[in-house]
Amino acid sequence: MPSVSDTYIENRQRVQPTHTNNYSAAHGGNIVKWMDEVGAMSAMRHAGETCVTARINQLDFERPVPQGDTCIVDSYAYAAGKTSVKVRLRAYRESPRTGEREQTTDSYFVFVAVDEQNNPTQVPDLTVESDRCRELRKSARERDDEI
Repeated sequence: MPSVSDTYIENRQRVQPTHTNNYSAAHGGNIVKWMDEVGAMSAMRHAGETCVTARINQLDFERPVPQGDTCIVDSYAYAAGKTSVKVRLRAYRESPRTGEREQTTDSYFVFVAVDEQNNPTQVPDLTVESDRCRELRKSARERDDEI
């Protein structure tokens, strides 16, 4: 069975002029798209099946990601239902020259595993095997309870 840390994924996207709004910062829609793609990968890594977005719980844009910076999205599954997988997602801005990083966005997505006919299909239990798994899950659940 997959563990929480088995589903951890971090992805980077350099913010180009075509990704920005008229304030020279990453367009919110692009950030949501990048989060959705990485979140689906975490859900699929857990489920072992194709996963589709079912719900986005609260999405907080706390600060912009300027053009030229790197947008880092990290993602991990922290809970599983019968056919669903809850995924914690955070985005950061990172200076490519200094590595300075600051969280910009926080959210929780729910994905549903589907079979070849796009019908919901069962997912395995999610295990918590290490201190890192416990820390990730605890952090996600604390914030999830606030939503």
